[in-house]
Amino acid sequence: MQEKLVFIIGAPRSGSTLLARMLGAHSHVQAPAEPHIMTPLAHLGYFERVDLAPYDPIISQLGIRELVADLPGGEGEYLDALRQYTDALYAGLLAKHPADLLLDKTPAYALVLDFLVRLYPDAKYVVLTRNPMAIWSSVIESFFDGDHEMAHQHNPVIERYVPAIARFLRDRPAPIHPIRYEEMVKSPEEHMRSVSDFLGLEFEEAMVNYGEAAPQTSAARGLGDPMKVASEKRPTTGSLAKWAEQLTGRPDRIAQCRDILASLDDADLETWSFTRQELEAQIAAVDPGGKAKAGPKLSRHVLERKVMLAARRRVGDNAAGRIVRRVRELCDLLLR
Repeated sequence: MQEKLVFIIGAPRSGSTLLARMLGAHSHVQAPAEPHIMTPLAHLGYFERVDLAPYDPIISQLGIRELVADLPGGEGEYLDALRQYTDALYAGLLAKHPADLLLDKTPAYALVLDFLVRLYPDAKYVVLTRNPMAIWSSVIESFFDGDHEMAHQHNPVIERYVPAIARFLRDRPAPIHPIRYEEMVKSPEEHMRSVSDFLGLEFEEAMVNYGEAAPQTSAARGLGDPMKVASEKRPTTGSLAKWAEQLTGRPDRIAQCRDILASLDDADLETWSFTRQELEAQIAAVDPGGKAKAGPKLSRHVLERKVMLAARRRVGDNAAGRIVRRVRELCDLLLR
């Protein structure tokens, strides 16, 4: 199975859905939606643990580590057992939609790379990097309706993903093919030819003109992905300047970007093919007193996002929060 697996490694909103659609348009590649297989396995307790779960994570961790220590093959035997599980699931996907390669595009895998490489050291890894400020701006707009403070409280994406992916790129513990988003959308054919060589495939025009290719068996869309990529026919450069436009007229968001950038390591940034000076200059070029860009047009996705964010702001340690938690307890009782 390792010879058939391709993992796209990238932060959320780094362009991984676009890349998955391009690779998935190849006639020999199967690209299902994000399966999220690895992240739960990595947190069963032997490698990492889940601290907030409906079981005691400390006791579970002690138990699984004692179990693995008692196995004749130790950690290797444990990994073999996990691999049998994941191999069976991946094989099932390939059996339903036969192809030479199976693409797994799940951004959260970037945070369990040590585990993933232990499990699949011979799989192929396509690593996507993008301007960290562009990623962060997209996270804010796509998932938090422009609320940069809530976005950072909920998930400081840049501080989590940049160091993890940079270390993976430096250590190169597995076959890796790096791609920079900004260059990919400028020269899509060049990059698809390069990644095709890496994967042992013949380049196909459909990889660039993915919107005109025959309908795929699966969409390679991630959970919560907005619909823009799905509506496009081929890569465009229209998103490259969008992050700076979204900062215009928002000095508080500009200040947050500077704080995030200050927290990152120079070596990690350079591994991503960006320098601190380059990013500082781009942020400095944004006009804090300019006219703020209007929000996205109202759509079903935007409306759902606004409702969810409004509810999240109001459900805390207050009467509304207590009512919601009580309703949840009643639902659990009724459904058990």
